[in-house]
Amino acid sequence: MGIVLQAGKIVTDTACYQADIRIQGEIIAAVGSQVRQAGDTLLSAAGCYIFPGGIDAHTHFDLPVGAMSTADDFASGTKAAILGGTTTVIDYATQFKGETLKQGLENWHQRAGGKCYADYGFHMAITDWNDNVSREIFWLSREAGVSSVKLYMAYKNVMQVDDNALFQVLDRSRECSILTCVHCENGDIVDNLIRKFRQQGKTTPAYHPLSRPPRVEQEAVNRLMVLAEMADAPVLVVHLSCREALETVAKAKERGVQVFAETCPQYLVLDDSRYQDTSFSCAKYVISPPLRGKENQEYLWNGLKTGILDTVATDHCSFNFHGQKEVGRGDFSKIPNGAPGVEHRLGLLYTYGVKTGKISLTQFVDKVATQPAKLFGLFPKKGTIAPGSDADLVIWDEQRQSTIGAATHAHKVDYSPYEGMKQQGQAIHVFLRGQQVVNNGKVCTDNPNGQYLFRKPFQNPKENTK
Repeated sequence: MGIVLQAGKIVTDTACYQADIRIQGEIIAAVGSQVRQAGDTLLSAAGCYIFPGGIDAHTHFDLPVGAMSTADDFASGTKAAILGGTTTVIDYATQFKGETLKQGLENWHQRAGGKCYADYGFHMAITDWNDNVSREIFWLSREAGVSSVKLYMAYKNVMQVDDNALFQVLDRSRECSILTCVHCENGDIVDNLIRKFRQQGKTTPAYHPLSRPPRVEQEAVNRLMVLAEMADAPVLVVHLSCREALETVAKAKERGVQVFAETCPQYLVLDDSRYQDTSFSCAKYVISPPLRGKENQEYLWNGLKTGILDTVATDHCSFNFHGQKEVGRGDFSKIPNGAPGVEHRLGLLYTYGVKTGKISLTQFVDKVATQPAKLFGLFPKKGTIAPGSDADLVIWDEQRQSTIGAATHAHKVDYSPYEGMKQQGQAIHVFLRGQQVVNNGKVCTDNPNGQYLFRKPFQNPKENTK
């Protein structure tokens, strides 16, 4: 016995068409007009779209930061994810100073194991590069199922790596078929600007974006492009936020650098006017990179449309305003950086991208599901609707309307950066490997059945078609 989703309009990265989908066990058994078999359960998707389950390849759940941890753990974070139509997350496990990669990865397995409502994988953030860690890279890709690492060019004296380590990681990762993801901000310049503002008594959250202007992002992206080109290594620029960085990536792609780029909903729909509030409440928008001038949004949307930007992720990193963000009262540099968003990625991109004509439906699916699957070694198991793929499916009712707010979101955090924004469309039914996990817009399981995903070594998506 199977499940048949009837009369929905299927959307993939290449096509939109009317068809039925038959689910058998955990996979898609058939797609077509006559797929029903005796004894099958029927679910009407008439008048709705059917998307492949979304893949959010940039989350930070249960992340320790100093004496605190993010408000969302893997249980609350992945529950919010499936409500929004995201069935897979790839979280950033972190190797803290003094740890091996094995130790860092094991710490995250313990945080996530048995708690996830979505399937999940890990990137490995490296903060302490040495010869022993270099020898672990091959193990990471071939035995641990982790085909991407992350480096920070920001957060001086905490996470930041120097150019020597950055180049060595790029070189070693290329040898081991690993994609290097990089947070691009010039941490030395940011540190100088922070100290300058503090010395001048300028300590409110309004100075956070001024300490991280677009040029520090552009400079770091440009430096990464040069080093990646020298190492002949693939790189992904995470949370790209501004025109200057986008143009730098575009020029690098033109000259053949293997560079991919991700942006986030906050940079597409929010802008730096949020920092003009004279009260401390603008601490809610202390993220890095910060929100940019509204004029950048047109460039980012166009980057999605033209393919300069490859994916949209959330960088979900939630800290409560009360008790967590508030530790930075009197010193903006102590406000924990990050904001929630994993529940609203598809809704925001659909409402403010597809419905406004900035991107097409197929581009929408490509950015939220297909390209992440290809980049991170999950395609075609994830990211598409085809026989043999996992039955990760989202029935999307475009007629449903809602208003985003902290009172109704599933995130375990006390505010929403999108408070009061309208959303057109909703994931009314969601399936994870054939099991219905969302029914009529509500989580319908108490069983966190998400599985750890052993990802394939990196392969350039232009070649990764099988």
